[in-house]
Amino acid sequence: MAEVALRPIEDSDLDALFDQMRDPESVRMAAFTAKDPDDRAAFDAHMAKLRAAHDITLRAVTLDGRFVGTISSFVMEGDTEVTYWIDRSAWGRGVASRALTLLLDVVAVRPLHARAASDNRGSLRVLQKAGFTITGTEIAYAPARNADVEETVLRLD
Repeated sequence: MAEVALRPIEDSDLDALFDQMRDPESVRMAAFTAKDPDDRAAFDAHMAKLRAAHDITLRAVTLDGRFVGTISSFVMEGDTEVTYWIDRSAWGRGVASRALTLLLDVVAVRPLHARAASDNRGSLRVLQKAGFTITGTEIAYAPARNADVEETVLRLD
């Protein structure tokens, strides 16, 4: 079985992450992404801000030592939320589920919250498998789809 691990983000990860976050199918599936995934300056500024923040836990996700994405927790409007981005080449292999389990061991805050586009069945499955329960849905603007999209709101106590 392949080994999934978390480690700090390194400067050398940024080019690969930028490319992953520009993959059209991944962007469409995530829905709630950067306004312009091709804007490298905006990406670099955003990543610098995340990496410097003291209230964000940001980790690289590796699969057998190879960088395949990121996972993090952050505070928004007083709630601690989790989010992750896994390279499409690693989808369907349990990478996101294992990475989330590892992050939950690091982030002790409860409750934790998460959101996913309601049609992103894979992400919803990952969250529910980790113990998150659906608490409702909301409609929000999704830049990747240039439309209002239903997102499912989840909570882990």
